[in-house]
Amino acid sequence: MAVRAWLLSSLLLFPALLVAEDAIRVEYACPAEDIEKFGLTCSEDEPCDVFLELASVEGVGAAIFAAGNLHTVVTTLSSVLLMSADGGKTWTEPSPRIQAAALDQIEFPDLQHGWVSGVTLEPLARDPFFLMTADAGKTWRSRPLFNETRYGSIQQFWFDSAKSGQLIFERSPGSYETYETSTGGDVWTIVGSGNKPVRLAKSPAKDSATWRVRSDASSKTNRIERRNARGGWEIMASFAVRAGVCK
Repeated sequence: MAVRAWLLSSLLLFPALLVAEDAIRVEYACPAEDIEKFGLTCSEDEPCDVFLELASVEGVGAAIFAAGNLHTVVTTLSSVLLMSADGGKTWTEPSPRIQAAALDQIEFPDLQHGWVSGVTLEPLARDPFFLMTADAGKTWRSRPLFNETRYGSIQQFWFDSAKSGQLIFERSPGSYETYETSTGGDVWTIVGSGNKPVRLAKSPAKDSATWRVRSDASSKTNRIERRNARGGWEIMASFAVRAGVCK
């Protein structure tokens, strides 16, 4: 219920289409209400830069999805979910941004069903949630992991199918809970807890991934890259780290 309340109260207007040139810029207009809500001390003399951080990327058929957040040096402003249906040439935001939230891992077990993990950061990580799609990413709905406020975040998740999945919830540093679902993420059941780091046995190793996000300091971009047949990486899209400025 908490995430639904955030969605109703904090949906932001988002660009209909982003066109790739040298580096794509995900714009942030910095409305006055955001400056007040987040307590930003920005001015013409001391502006606040806004940055795009991409946490994950996944290719699904001909589509590419990337997830992350917009933030200042001190504050997370909103989540960002990006989609390209043409191999990274043009991009849309298929789901509205959620204030004070960040998106992390993306996973599609088939061409239609997908999940993106998220958490609100105000100021501590709390109320983890999923964005879920059943139509290949055209539309998304939000589903909280818990029905009550809980501090912590989804450390890792994995779906074997459209219905069956597992996740690890880190409720505090060094404290973990493992959950399973057979309802596609609508209901989760705890199956274990402990104080030692755990890993989902069925999830693939990170070094076997076909897609990755890499920050390039020299160009000040977030690069989306795909592993090629020779084992190297090719750039599919490049997003400017700087998204805007608040004054």
